[in-house]
Formats: sequence, C-alpha cells, structure tokens
Amino acid sequence: MFAVIKTGGKQYRVAADDILKIEKVDGNAGDIVEFNEVLMVGEGADATIGAPFVEGALVTAEVVEQGRARKVIAFKKRRRQNSKRTRGHRQHLTTVRISEILTGGAKPSKKAAAKKPTPKEAPKAETKKAEAPKPAKKEESTAALFAAPEGEADKLTEIKGIGPVAEKQLNEQGITTFAQIAKLTAAEIKKIDEHMPFSADQIKDWKEQAKELAKK
Repeated sequence: MFAVIKTGGKQYRVAADDILKIEKVDGNAGDIVEFNEVLMVGEGADATIGAPFVEGALVTAEVVEQGRARKVIAFKKRRRQNSKRTRGHRQHLTTVRISEILTGGAKPSKKAAAKKPTPKEAPKAETKKAEAPKPAKKEESTAALFAAPEGEADKLTEIKGIGPVAEKQLNEQGITTFAQIAKLTAAEIKKIDEHMPFSADQIKDWKEQAKELAKK
C-alpha cells in the first residue's frame, strides 16, 4: 500500500520503509513525525482519493537526519551601473524513513515527539547588544566625497545617462554643476568609480557632455 502526502508545499508518493528528503520539519534523529495531509491512500481499485485530504488517514515517519541541500548560486549584474552581487542559498532538508500508513482513524504504534518550546528572549537581547555600536558608522558615511560649489545647482539630468536617481546621488556627494563635472581629474574620476555605482567610462562620457553644457 502507498500514500500521497503533502508537506512543505510539495507532494510525495510514499510506502512503508521508503527513505526520502523533504522540506525541513522539526525533530531530532530518531523522533517520530506525523503527516496528516494525506491526498491519496491505497492501491489500484482500492485507492481512496481525498477531497482534498483522506479522512482518518495518517502517515508516520522516523527522522533519520537533519541536513541541507547543495548550494545554489544567484548572480545579479546591473548594466552600466558597476554593480555585481553574488548570493548563495542552501535549503534545509530532513531525511525521513516512512514507518506506517494508517487509515480509518487508526492510532500509530509510536507517538510523535512533543515539540519543545525554544527560548527566544536571550537571542534578541544578544542581537541588541551587538547592534549598539552602529551610530558611529553612520557618522562616517555622512561625509560627502566633494565640497559642493557655491551658487545655484545645474540640472544634471540634461547630461545623457544621468537620471533623477543618479542626479540625487551626485548631489549628495557634492557634485552639483556642469563645470564641476567638466573639470574632474583622473584621480577624482577614480574616486567616484570606487565609492559610487558609476563606472569610469560613464563619468568620462558625462565629462565631455558637461564641457559643452558649461559653455551655455
């Protein structure tokens, strides 16, 4: 006899003594876990299909081990923004061995282990202590890369490639006029490239456009 169970948003066809890996469930090795979301049970003409679950059906399993799946790498790159990001993820999995497939409200021979409440207050207190020194970092990040020139700021969005978001970022770092961009040195371009999401090639292109706009 086999059954189809639902756990972790997935469906599994199981029979007694089957070993399978499922989305993580609470429990230590040797504990008994129960799956009461049984979609189908039986075999052949005697199979019973639930609507959505079979009433009185229950599947029990023994936890073999807790583990994690292979790492999945996610890579994201923004065109012309000098931005790259790589992240890895390993899904938590539980290996279980199917013990019993029960129908008609039958009781399992072994009861599932009671869940133990985990204290959450202690970790929160430790987290707050670790986050206390953060204000010092904020003060360091408030310093602009350049000193903004006196006078009215230019509309930097007139430069092709600078949108409202990029204009705001440049203004926050003290870059506000066409003349200022037109006079950027190689060292200053490198400085922007290292500290802002703009490439050196982008900035050189803006510099050439700024020279013409500064003459108007």
